[in-house]
Amino acid sequence: MRILAVEDEADLVAALRVGLVRAGYAVDWAGDVDSALEKLSVNDYDLVLLDLMLPDGDGFSVCRAIRAAPGGPRILMLTARDRLADRVRGLDEGADDYLVKPFALPELLARIRALLRREDSGTSVVTVGELRLDTARFEAFRGERPLRLTSKEFGVLHYLMTRPGRVVPAEELLEHVWDEHADPFTNTVRVTVGSLRRKVTGEDTPLIETVIRQGYRLMDTP
Repeated sequence: MRILAVEDEADLVAALRVGLVRAGYAVDWAGDVDSALEKLSVNDYDLVLLDLMLPDGDGFSVCRAIRAAPGGPRILMLTARDRLADRVRGLDEGADDYLVKPFALPELLARIRALLRREDSGTSVVTVGELRLDTARFEAFRGERPLRLTSKEFGVLHYLMTRPGRVVPAEELLEHVWDEHADPFTNTVRVTVGSLRRKVTGEDTPLIETVIRQGYRLMDTP
């Protein structure tokens, strides 16, 4: 899952990035309204962490821009504004949740998981055949066998498991699992999928199929 953090405090962003990446998320950063709108216009995000007090305006304008287009990302406002009127306005402007600074990272991660679950089945556990993935615990299993996955392998598997049987282009995986610093001309997706395929397959028929010149498809398991 790919997150855009709209925040002008570089130290806070650095700390957030460490915690979010460890939790398996890809994170981009925008320090003001203009750069946030630019990134939103060219990238597809699952969630936006949105500060309200920005150098060139406020986060409400970013929130309105996101909500003006259908199918936009979830919005979690992170701000020092703790008045009831601010919280009410944030939710009325289209935010899905509102968290007041300072906050604890475990609570932020729990709120992110709750928001992203709304687009799935409402649970942190995704199951496709023998594959089971728990996004809250960062655990993956093939039957009863635990799978030791890197954060990128976990992200790729989660994306494929929410689209079983569909061919997913490498560019789409790069867009959702990696951040903006990923080089689109490298073979990073192919290498990650190859490593993931070996881990989820074992001695059985490969569960992740490579469709030549099209992408990758997760095959259902018995």
